[in-house]
Amino acid sequence: MEGAGVERMTIIELLRLGALTVVPLGILSIMALGIVIERFWRYRGLTKTTRELTRKVVESLSQRDVSAALATCQATKTPMSDVFQEALRWRNVALEDLDRILATARAENLAELRRGLWFLGTVGSLAPFIGLLGTVVGIMRAFQDMAVEGVGGFEVVAAGISEALVATAVGLLVAIIALAFYNWLQVRVGGIAGVFQRSSDRFVQALLYVEATGGGAPPPAGGSQGVPDGNLQPA
Repeated sequence: MEGAGVERMTIIELLRLGALTVVPLGILSIMALGIVIERFWRYRGLTKTTRELTRKVVESLSQRDVSAALATCQATKTPMSDVFQEALRWRNVALEDLDRILATARAENLAELRRGLWFLGTVGSLAPFIGLLGTVVGIMRAFQDMAVEGVGGFEVVAAGISEALVATAVGLLVAIIALAFYNWLQVRVGGIAGVFQRSSDRFVQALLYVEATGGGAPPPAGGSQGVPDGNLQPA
């Protein structure tokens, strides 16, 4: 038990020696952890909710009930509900233009989903250099101690070398964790973006079906078919 207590105090003392880099890296780590938790909570269940919303909206549009589709979007709090509502506000617009409207709305919502991820990437990139700064300072302190004492030896340079090693280790540890979470969250956003794209495609296909059945004949291939007049404008 006594040996374990000495080991813990040794770790604390080492961290205290590397305070020049440990303190800023600790602050950055807490901020990065907060972003990871907030983004994880933001993404939780988003894919499933988006698929369910798309299914209900497409079913309503296939029945030419645009009011029900709009009500479904208004009752669902997801990024794609905002995208669909934006599309449903337009009338007499060519479906090619509607694709661009959907793409713009998706891009705006994906930008919000990526909010804060840049900070994780920045921490992952800067942490090794902050650790390197502490390493250089620790080695400089070791040489200064040798100059003051006038002799070498482990006892003289131990504090400076320990500070250098602690700074390097903490910097690498923070960088590894930050970059791991950054890449993981980027993959999550990429997957969500794919779901958004497929949902938009199904939405447009449903509008094509409404346009084709409404006129009694399918739209000509490659033609610019407008969104049904009077159906896509909220009352």
